[in-house]
Amino acid sequence: MDRSGSALEPATVRDHLRERGFRWTPQRRAILEILRSAAGHVTAAELVERCRAVDPEVTPSTVYRTLDVFEELSLVVHSHGPNGRQEFHAVPDDEHAHLACDTCGNTWEVAKDELTSLVDALRRAHGFVASVSHLTISGTCSDCSDRDRQRTALMAPAHTADG
Repeated sequence: MDRSGSALEPATVRDHLRERGFRWTPQRRAILEILRSAAGHVTAAELVERCRAVDPEVTPSTVYRTLDVFEELSLVVHSHGPNGRQEFHAVPDDEHAHLACDTCGNTWEVAKDELTSLVDALRRAHGFVASVSHLTISGTCSDCSDRDRQRTALMAPAHTADG
């Protein structure tokens, strides 16, 4: 998924970095290009691997520092998957949360407006303002729930008329 035309345009990022006193390095450009082409979320370890395929000299510390800088500049955001791993993605057009199935491991994005009642209830009850972009709700997806119900129905003892 190419994010050309967005805040991740190389010239825009280069200018952003320089305005804040950061250098525009070949490694940062490689990390940026990989983020621009990533479909969905990517971990720092995956970024390191992809960067090393392009430039074997890229170190994990360079990737982590660059991700910190990009996040400080609001170019990427991170969230935590259900297993706790930190995942990064380019700042989306619309803030969203994630649903993660504990059974099959699939994840889905949930638009912020779908969570309005939950966010409002947390604010009213606790004075807490939730950051939806960091929210991952774990559970069981409909496909896995259906399979579990079918499996349970097949395993249930048969009832007889006399007993």
